[in-house]
Amino acid sequence: MAVRDLNWDLLRLQRRESHVGSHATRRDRSYALAQMAETLHELGFRGLRAEGLKPRHVEALVRHWQEGGLSHATMMNRMSHVRWWAGRVGKAGMVGNNADYGIQRRSHVSDGTRRRDLDGSRLARVRDAHVRMALRLQAAFGLRREEAIKLSPSHADRGDRLLVKASTAKGGRPRHVPVRTEAQRRLLDEARRLAGGGALIPPARNYAEQRRVYEDQTRAAGLDRNHGLRHAYALDRYEGLTGWKAPAAGGPARRELTGGERRIDAAARLRISRELGHGRLEIVRQYCG
Repeated sequence: MAVRDLNWDLLRLQRRESHVGSHATRRDRSYALAQMAETLHELGFRGLRAEGLKPRHVEALVRHWQEGGLSHATMMNRMSHVRWWAGRVGKAGMVGNNADYGIQRRSHVSDGTRRRDLDGSRLARVRDAHVRMALRLQAAFGLRREEAIKLSPSHADRGDRLLVKASTAKGGRPRHVPVRTEAQRRLLDEARRLAGGGALIPPARNYAEQRRVYEDQTRAAGLDRNHGLRHAYALDRYEGLTGWKAPAAGGPARRELTGGERRIDAAARLRISRELGHGRLEIVRQYCG
């Protein structure tokens, strides 16, 4: 079967870099590439091999995602895997910028949920580098404010996951948040360079003083309602795990799902609950509906 040939090609490319990047990144890439192979086969590109990737294949994938109603954030993640594929077959320059395909960066404008995406122009107004980094970590990993400020990147970074210590987590519940993307990996590397061996608090301040700096500067920049960053993380995570939007973002209600889809929904909610550090699964409804 032709799709198996393409899947085998893509798997062979991944095996060449079996020790590059985190386990979570490799796992997500493997799933995304296999899904793309199936999609291209269904779209009529029979007999395609990995080295045969062309602009029309990328355009067909993006068009399919757009017609399926995927968020721009999800499409951006998938495009990173397309670029990886193109780069491994000597066609790195073939894939254009996201904007060339109509994929835009996230907007801070509300979509009717309580999500709040991190707006780059407002983030630039935050003068304190440690506060900026805390905000970026909140958005990338769904952290609470205190968890982000007190985070010690050198200790918390466990390669394919981020450890949130019991002493900083609400309710004293430690947890691990997966490092799934190259963007998260680069952010953690940057955070480690900024913080050195300590937390995201400058040496001359304690936590209470840094919290006040955080509050003052985020308020001045219009970034003071940051619990919405956790909502954004939960909604994007739900869509990434299930393949459809959460009910709160216009996706199907649970009663509209098939039996198999309900099992996927339940597993996704359980994982999101753990990653956000909540003890009760019901709380995920506040984020995802």
